[in-house]
Amino acid sequence: MNRENSSQKVHYGHNIRRLRDIMGIKQDTIAFALNMLQQNFSNLEQKSDIDNEMLEKIAKFMKIPVETIKNLNEDGVINIISSTLHDNSGSVIYNPTFNPIDKIAELYEKLLVEKDKRIAFLESFLPPK
Repeated sequence: MNRENSSQKVHYGHNIRRLRDIMGIKQDTIAFALNMLQQNFSNLEQKSDIDNEMLEKIAKFMKIPVETIKNLNEDGVINIISSTLHDNSGSVIYNPTFNPIDKIAELYEKLLVEKDKRIAFLESFLPPK
C-alpha cells in the first residue's frame, strides 16, 4: 500500500506507540538504545511523519519489520490482540497462574484483620466500664 495513495494517512508515531505498548516496552528503554532522551522519544511518537532512518532504528530495536510500523492500522491491532487472546475454537484463552478465588479470600482476610485493628483502636478511646 502506497502511503500517498491511501485514503487515510498513517501516523507513524501512533503506530510506534501502539506496538511499543503491545510489546510492553517503555519509552525510556527505546530512547536509551537510540541514544536520545525519553522526552525526545515521546515527541517522536507524536509525529505523523518520521524519516526512514529513524523508523529502521526503532524497528531494529523492537525486532519487527519497518513495514509493520508503516502499514499498521486499527484492524491490524485488533487482529494482533485477537489472535493472542483466542484459540482456534473461538473461545477466550485465560490461564491464570493463581486461583482467583484464593486471591479473593486472601484479600477478604486482610480486610477483616484491618477491621479488627480499627475497632480495637476506636475502643481504646471509650471510657472504662
